[in-house]
Amino acid sequence: MSLHNKKVIQLVSDDFEDLELWYPVLRLREEGAEVVIAGEEENTTYVGKYGVPIKSDISFHDADPDEYDAILVPGGWSPDKLRRYDSILSMVQTMNEQKKPIGQICHAGWVLISADILQGKKVTSTPGIKDDMMNAGAEWVNEPVVVDANIVSSRRPPDLPDYMREFIRVLAQ
Repeated sequence: MSLHNKKVIQLVSDDFEDLELWYPVLRLREEGAEVVIAGEEENTTYVGKYGVPIKSDISFHDADPDEYDAILVPGGWSPDKLRRYDSILSMVQTMNEQKKPIGQICHAGWVLISADILQGKKVTSTPGIKDDMMNAGAEWVNEPVVVDANIVSSRRPPDLPDYMREFIRVLAQ
């Protein structure tokens, strides 16, 4: 269990891509990490695009980025909602400044765009937001997973094994 002393915050809102949220949570827990689910409200059930629910542990408004070793942003339509909260953008910016791992898959790049942390970074995402990523100053590549310093990005559910292998490696360092 390579991550037994690590604490990761997983953001959530309704319409997350079910696999892109649950697979990382389960893999990190298998590696011994504590994963805290953070939604707009604590102790609230959020539902994915395909109907799979998850309950938040805390409100992301109350989350202190200094308490976490990494952050995960799910894909689906959830990122379009999450990027509207100053508390999330501030958390992502702080964690980026502290060089903590930031995992983003599929449409999760929207949160990093709104946090204004992609200038000069090499990333991937769903091809549907390729132009958005490039307009934010990123170099976009069509690969299953891309690691640029502390940012680990991936495209879509079939890439989850590659994504989590690299995220776990970066977090364990």
